[in-house]
Amino acid sequence: MEIFPNLPKELVNFVFVVLFSLLIGLEQRRMHTKKEWELLFGTDRTLTLIGIFGYILYTIMPQTLWIFAGGGVLLTALLGIYYFNKTKLNNSWGITSILIALITYCLAPLVYLKPLWEVLLVVVTILIVVEIKEDLKKITFKFDRNEFGLLAKFIIISGIVLPLLPHKPISDFINISLYQVWISVVAVTGISYLSYLLRKFVFPNSGIFLSAILGGLYSSTVTTIILAKKSKEEANSGQIVQGILGATGMMYIRLLILAYIFNTSVAGKLLPYFLILIFLNVAYIGYLAYINRNKTREHSNVKSTKNPLEFKTALLFALLFAFFSVITGFVMKNYGDMGINILSFIVGVTDIDPYILSLFQNSGNIHLTSIVSATIIASASNNLIKMLYAVILGDKSMRKTMIPGFVGLIVVSLVMIWIF
Repeated sequence: MEIFPNLPKELVNFVFVVLFSLLIGLEQRRMHTKKEWELLFGTDRTLTLIGIFGYILYTIMPQTLWIFAGGGVLLTALLGIYYFNKTKLNNSWGITSILIALITYCLAPLVYLKPLWEVLLVVVTILIVVEIKEDLKKITFKFDRNEFGLLAKFIIISGIVLPLLPHKPISDFINISLYQVWISVVAVTGISYLSYLLRKFVFPNSGIFLSAILGGLYSSTVTTIILAKKSKEEANSGQIVQGILGATGMMYIRLLILAYIFNTSVAGKLLPYFLILIFLNVAYIGYLAYINRNKTREHSNVKSTKNPLEFKTALLFALLFAFFSVITGFVMKNYGDMGINILSFIVGVTDIDPYILSLFQNSGNIHLTSIVSATIIASASNNLIKMLYAVILGDKSMRKTMIPGFVGLIVVSLVMIWIF
């Protein structure tokens, strides 16, 4: 009524019911136009009349809804007769059309009782769900026996275990709660799971560079090791170097995402520094792409066999997070900022996520500038170990272009620390 303030409410609602019913009916008409003859109870006109039928019965007695309920029973009985004959004559067992008819019948009370956006949401959802039938079939064919198991594990980790954990610190010595520990697990596994879904369902045939980008969202270190080994099997070292550096760039994005989840103050301080590093990384990758533009491009994938949703992996991450939280507090108390910086460099040769998250959630005990400095140092140290992995495990032809890229990121990071 805010859209049409000068029109009677009943007229506006009636027009909406007719319009929405007709849209749903037209969608049904389009879905069945190219099919061979089959037993149908109707499409556009029938569904429009069902919507009007529901409108009439609802407006007669909107207080009790007895007449509207009776009409629903009658419509369900008629649809039941139709379904019986459909299964008998066509041996077809789908009930989508029946459900759409019943939803259309309920549009009138929705229009009267719910906000317009909510009614539109229902109508649009029906149109989309009906339209993507074939796409859903294609997605289903991509599922393997582990897909729903992975989804169930993520739901257990994030939706069942997390809400049950206490928020109180574990002890005076370990000044973090089990909730803080596990929400870090949820954040990291969530990003990893998203990367897995993108690789499998959105970009299943991606080339080396895009696969490396998605792999870097999961783990830039693991992706670097896989690509370095692949370089000895395939004669496309230029693309592999671009992939390794692209995965490293995704490390900065992943850390920024985690920072914005757990500590927006740290994220705001980190953003300009990481943007500079990302820009330099992208610029160098662009340069490599330019000098390799005439070389043959291979379309192979980068896949990690490590499952981030395994309980052992999640438990190990939780233990590492708790360990680094204790160690960080001890080092900060006894050795100050210099001790934190040295610890960050040492930790950088391992999986830095547990350590970085322990820093983000210890902002009350560690100064903001120390957290930012430690994060940059840990990322630079991690880049150093990735460069060594690539040099040792990869083909020698990569070194000429790969080492300058990593060295540049490390040097710029150190300069930032000195300026910071």
